[in-house]
Amino acid sequence: MVATRAGKLRSNLGGDAEYRSFVPTQLPPIPAIDVDGDMLKLLVEGSKELTILESISRFIPNINVFVAMYVRKEALMSSQIEGTQATLDDILDPAIEENVNRDVAEVLNYIKATEYAINRMKDLPLSNRLIKETHAVLMQGIRGQEWAPGEFRNSQNWIGGQGSTLKTARFIPPNPKDMLTAIADLENYMHTEDDMDVLIRAALIHYQFETIHPFLDGNGRIGRLLILLYLMDQTVLTTPALYVSYFLKKNRVEYYDRLSEVRRNGNYEQWVKFFLLAILESARDAVDVTKKLSDLHDRNMSLINNLGRASISTKKVFEYLEANPIMEINRTAKALNLAYNTVLFAVQRLTALGILKETSGQSRNQVFSYESYLNLLRDGT
Repeated sequence: MVATRAGKLRSNLGGDAEYRSFVPTQLPPIPAIDVDGDMLKLLVEGSKELTILESISRFIPNINVFVAMYVRKEALMSSQIEGTQATLDDILDPAIEENVNRDVAEVLNYIKATEYAINRMKDLPLSNRLIKETHAVLMQGIRGQEWAPGEFRNSQNWIGGQGSTLKTARFIPPNPKDMLTAIADLENYMHTEDDMDVLIRAALIHYQFETIHPFLDGNGRIGRLLILLYLMDQTVLTTPALYVSYFLKKNRVEYYDRLSEVRRNGNYEQWVKFFLLAILESARDAVDVTKKLSDLHDRNMSLINNLGRASISTKKVFEYLEANPIMEINRTAKALNLAYNTVLFAVQRLTALGILKETSGQSRNQVFSYESYLNLLRDGT
């Protein structure tokens, strides 16, 4: 690897212990990003889809419930990119407290980290302090917690296959001293205005964070969460309705290859185009799913309204379902402060209407799923 517009290599230590780490150049790149016709087309189309998504988010009454599901979907897929073995049904399991395992815990922590960061941004600007606090939530109580959660690393890390070393690593991020300089520069860049579109800046910020790799673990998940946080910070989105890891997971090998291509040859443009395509497809999918979920809601509410007096309790259970699409009667009754039989009869009515389906196959402690709703959310997971 030779010096490029993206950075250079630095020799560390000496003798048999010598290794070379990457030193990224500050953003923005010099020369500036070349916005050719293909990039401009992706930029326009991606911005249009985000505007549509934002518009839908403002006018659909129950959008907050859908967005909460999207946060879970993003958390799941971002964690799956890192090799986490969990499914959407796992993290929606009504008995999750009893059934939680290491993989599920990682996804749940990602959800908590997302919610924490979004709430924290009401009081604290998007900054290294916020990123470190979010990392502490992400790593709490799971594997990697012994690797300085919430703190930038003070030792060298590297990227490679299992069992790789500094000698065999595919990529060695900045040494601790260079890392601290680079992450401070990145924080400054996030709050410095220039002539580039916010989506191109988001692409550069994600690349730079992944290249700096400031934590000993959890960099990929925090880096992808940073995309969403930056778009919200820049008011491109007002809710976390975008799940960009949907696209990145489907194209995982290309995702990593294109990040590597920037480091090797300084070719930011190919990465920016890939990133804009990820934004475009993810936004388009979120718009499509939101419309389908809203239509499904309206159709089922129409069926429930025809139940007459029985519709009151059935509506309460149905509303609970949209936030908890896999449910068990006892837990639902407690959550809604309703009598067991009230929920039981509502579940029987919803099952008769074809909205709910018994999925446990058991005669006791039955579990019911809102399958048509779940099928829309499961896509890509």
